[in-house]
Amino acid sequence: GGFVSVPVVRAAASLNIPCIIHESDMTPGLANKLCIPVAEKICCNFPETISMLPEGKAVLTGSPIREELAKGNKIAAYDMCNFTSNIPVIMVIGGSLGAEAINKTVRDALPKLLEDFQVVHICGKDKVDNLMLQIEGYKQFEYVKSELKDIFAMADIVISRAGANSICELLALKKPNLLIPLSAHSSRGDQILNAKSFESQGFSLIIDEDYLTENLLIEKAHELYFTRQTYIDAMSKSDQLNSIKTITDLLEETLKNGENR
Repeated sequence: GGFVSVPVVRAAASLNIPCIIHESDMTPGLANKLCIPVAEKICCNFPETISMLPEGKAVLTGSPIREELAKGNKIAAYDMCNFTSNIPVIMVIGGSLGAEAINKTVRDALPKLLEDFQVVHICGKDKVDNLMLQIEGYKQFEYVKSELKDIFAMADIVISRAGANSICELLALKKPNLLIPLSAHSSRGDQILNAKSFESQGFSLIIDEDYLTENLLIEKAHELYFTRQTYIDAMSKSDQLNSIKTITDLLEETLKNGENR
């Protein structure tokens, strides 16, 4: 996907070079729509996408994620956040620029959440609240880099937007999650569709941003935590847990078929 892919794929097709493209969202974006007619195969994240594509072209692969994310050290994260290991941890991902609605609601709900949880909050650039730096059991980051894998390892449940790459990471790591997709007022609605697909597969709980309140967030966080094993079990049965191998196998098969033409 992305506009830079279109001339590359079209040029390759004109030279009879097979192309494989990847659609991360449920509904194809404009760039991929232009590439689909000449693509050999289309890798997809969501089962629902397959019916929108030409028969025989779609392959359910999921998105490849960084393998290092599965190699986190939860003890390092407890030390970094000054958390204790006997209280469950909620990880909140507000996005690189910060999701105002999520950030505000989490902070409003914090007194109640901290009765049962510790909260690590990746709140986005310039979104750290300096007045809340000393609250025990609450750790804020603008963003994280190499520490991300350790925080994932520590987290019992995750609250996040529903961008395709983010939720595929949650699936690969089998992290029970509460998704708050970007509203249709602020996007083309792709996050809403992504979240609903994950909900229908038993991977996620959802809160509609238009109905997001402090009390609802508290209620859903507790519901997710106490039923977390159900979500872990559902994710463990997914066909999309080994995306890198599925995609590399597809590349090798396509290359082999191309050599035999």
